[in-house]
Amino acid sequence: MQSIKWLGAGIALAALAACQPASETSAPAEAGLASMQEASTFTVLVGGTPIGALEIAAADDGYAIDYEYRNNGRGPTMVESVRLDENGLPQSWTVEGASTFGNPIDESFEFVDGEARWTDNTGSDQAVPAGDAFYVPENASPYWLAIAARALIEQEDGRMAALPGGELSLSEIEDLEVTGEHGDRTVTSYALSGTGLNPTYFLMHGDAFFGIMTPGFAILEAGYESEDERLRGVAAEYGARRFEEIQQRVVHDYDAPVRIANVRVFDSRDETLGEPVSVVVVDNRIDRIEAADARGDGEVVIDGAGGTLVPGLFDMHGHMGETSAFLNIAAGVTSVRDMGNNNDVLDGLEANIQSGRVAGPRLFRSGFIEGRSPFNSNNGILVSSEEEAVAAVQAYAERGFHQVKIYNSMNPEWIPAVIAEAHANNMRVAGHVPAFTNADAMIAAGYDEMTHINQIALGWVLEEGEDTRTLLRLTALRRLPGLDLSSDRVQATLDAMVERGVAIDPTYAIHEALLLSRNGTLSPGVVDYVDNMPVSNQRGARTAWADIANDEDDANYRGAYDQLTEVLRMMHERGIFIVPGTDLGGSFTLHRELELYQNIGMTPAEILGWGSWQMADYLGAGDDLGSIEPGKIADFFLIPGDPTEDFKAIKTISMVMADGRVYFPTEIYPEFGIQPFTEVPNIMDGR
Repeated sequence: MQSIKWLGAGIALAALAACQPASETSAPAEAGLASMQEASTFTVLVGGTPIGALEIAAADDGYAIDYEYRNNGRGPTMVESVRLDENGLPQSWTVEGASTFGNPIDESFEFVDGEARWTDNTGSDQAVPAGDAFYVPENASPYWLAIAARALIEQEDGRMAALPGGELSLSEIEDLEVTGEHGDRTVTSYALSGTGLNPTYFLMHGDAFFGIMTPGFAILEAGYESEDERLRGVAAEYGARRFEEIQQRVVHDYDAPVRIANVRVFDSRDETLGEPVSVVVVDNRIDRIEAADARGDGEVVIDGAGGTLVPGLFDMHGHMGETSAFLNIAAGVTSVRDMGNNNDVLDGLEANIQSGRVAGPRLFRSGFIEGRSPFNSNNGILVSSEEEAVAAVQAYAERGFHQVKIYNSMNPEWIPAVIAEAHANNMRVAGHVPAFTNADAMIAAGYDEMTHINQIALGWVLEEGEDTRTLLRLTALRRLPGLDLSSDRVQATLDAMVERGVAIDPTYAIHEALLLSRNGTLSPGVVDYVDNMPVSNQRGARTAWADIANDEDDANYRGAYDQLTEVLRMMHERGIFIVPGTDLGGSFTLHRELELYQNIGMTPAEILGWGSWQMADYLGAGDDLGSIEPGKIADFFLIPGDPTEDFKAIKTISMVMADGRVYFPTEIYPEFGIQPFTEVPNIMDGR
């Protein structure tokens, strides 16, 4: 279905306006509009915290819609006008405003004389539908779900062609009882799917919109905010059931020794590719490595066909959810360092992964600590004092988190105490540079690792008093082309990192997406896989993130990317330890993250060893993970080609083994609307 960018990583918003009771909206009588009394105001919440509002005004033949939220100093602002025909299908639709990262939105759709025409951030197009078709906006408020639901309910099978492509499918799930200021209600939950990776779960009161729910994010009719936590739990369970069903269809737990025959094993310690062998797994451990043609009784043999077996990769900057968990496994990313999350939501996901209920990577959790402010993020633990910040460290230490992550709104004066407490508990400290200080101060305070390359670079270009709790922490990168990287201030920061052994988590690929994506042009990071993706993902891949207002902005953002690349090259040459993380969900984007480091002089073999063995060792898990050796956990993946010669070979994976369970990505991808990239290997079951 439609890519709901307002559900992406980093959603967090400022408190919102007063709510109006449902009785203030009159019930429209036209076909395709809600016939029941429908609320005019809905509250946007993240983890139970109000962060914005959705406001609906009904007209004779459509709706006017206002939608805005702010979380973590950013969020979308949209004003919509939609006009419907007698069947509830869009006849015209306009959306104006700005996306989460500031890219202007000026989208329009019109259906005239049997022809659909639309213009969005990817360009303009038209189509003549063969029958009924529903236009799915590229950018829209979630109220489009209600409009689509009313149209789909009128279809006999709950399905309809979607424009620009794909097919919408509506499924009714169950009735739920809710209680709020306007009385008890019976609402019905639905799943809408068809043009994206997953269904979206939402609620209707009859044919009136009631809200949308995900495990961490909800939009509910004003007056029913108290139902937020329960309904987010319901959404989490819907997702878990869906992924559990997928897991049952695609996991292969053979209950027998599994031999991957005729493969060349990549030695991640020596960064070399060996001669053909076979690798035998018993339970979830690598039992032995033998000759390529060796065989044993009662084995399941997977023919590697001379391909390459690579140790499972690590995404060192994730914010894990169910979809990204599953897609990481399909991409050979068997371990993820989660850098901050809704702790309760992640507890549930981790339990489901560990029990085998759903597929997902092994998680290394960072304790997210954020200061309260009008711009704060709403993940992890929010604190209002140094004492509360230290207590948050203690709470994470008691739960076994391996490090804490400091965020934007933390008071810089609290940081030394936080670091001291973390180090006293044998925990590392990573994080953003809090507002109104700089990387040099955080390095001096005792950070073990800096998070995001822009957080370091901002200290070289910001003026005193500028507030990085806003989008300025991204847009100020336009100033980088004028910076002399040989200057004393730049070199002093790098010197301090070398002297103190401070690592960097640059999230290189997300900076490529931010700085190089342009409206109507395919983003460079997705070119190798975008054609296999659902329609909404393909549209998003041709949309800018930032507001590129003119040629000067274009040149400055491109120049900023070049400057960041040069900084990373300098860091690598000086021995500053770099860890590869995406902040983009991992999977395909981790492949791109790794690929990009060829820009700073790393070889494919060096990158593979770094992205597997070195990360396992960095996290203290090298005894079990990071290499293909007898006695280690069976986390690895099979590719037909040789990634030491052509790094792009890692993007074509035919088999993954994660904790001893076998997956074939070709069986997983269709579950998410993705066209597979390879065939399933030949399997001989000798049991």
